[in-house]
Amino acid sequence: MIGRLGPRVTAAAALALPVLALIAYMLRFDAPRSYLAIDAVSLVAALTWVATGRAPDALRTRRLLTAGLVLLLFVPLVTGPQLNGIARWLPLGPVNLHAGMFALPAITVLAARDVKYAPLMLSTVLLAALLQPDGGTGFAVTFATVGLYHVTRDWRFALLCIVSFFASLIATLHGELPPQPFVEHVLQDALATSLLAAPALATALAVSFALMLFASPLEREARFALGGALFGFFIIALMNTYPYPLIGHGAAPILGFGLALGLVRRETP
Repeated sequence: MIGRLGPRVTAAAALALPVLALIAYMLRFDAPRSYLAIDAVSLVAALTWVATGRAPDALRTRRLLTAGLVLLLFVPLVTGPQLNGIARWLPLGPVNLHAGMFALPAITVLAARDVKYAPLMLSTVLLAALLQPDGGTGFAVTFATVGLYHVTRDWRFALLCIVSFFASLIATLHGELPPQPFVEHVLQDALATSLLAAPALATALAVSFALMLFASPLEREARFALGGALFGFFIIALMNTYPYPLIGHGAAPILGFGLALGLVRRETP
């Protein structure tokens, strides 16, 4: 029983550590109460799925799920909302969900299990990132393909990595928005207000990355793809004005990485 629960606990820790660090930081520095409520509720929902979720067994069902998640990335282009010509959010009543951070983590896990069509899946994600435009999702694709190439040595992932890198640069140049407190520039702002807050947040995210990469219940290909996506989102947030994953306020990364970590395969007897 402990052996079976162990990886799930590790996955839960990978998600909870950075989010709890974020909540503590927001409490300490008087973030809006709505931010705290949204992130706390999202974490509870995501942890419930991590503890109980499972990936579909049938390949066709997994492909349909992947297709649905990929299509979600195109929804903002039709429905809005738009800000300065940028459309990357899913309108869910009072909350706008960042489409890339919600959908891409699970897409990388599912694509890693379907190597035949994975380049097509990720290329379609890259197209959506260019159209939105969303450089962060593009860089997440870039580093997810780095992870997949590292594990599979499939030349198609190497080619897609190169293409997605340059496409992401284009999307980044055309898709920057003004920073919002506790969402973008989180580490920079934390460093300016507290000597301890920034290292604590960075350490929590680094531990989360390590757990996803080496100790989550996913198979190796999926772990490296998911870890690559997290790193891609982080690196663009560090270098540009972009939401920080898991240590920046937002329901999308919490739910998105939670969904991905819960896509565990059925154990064979």
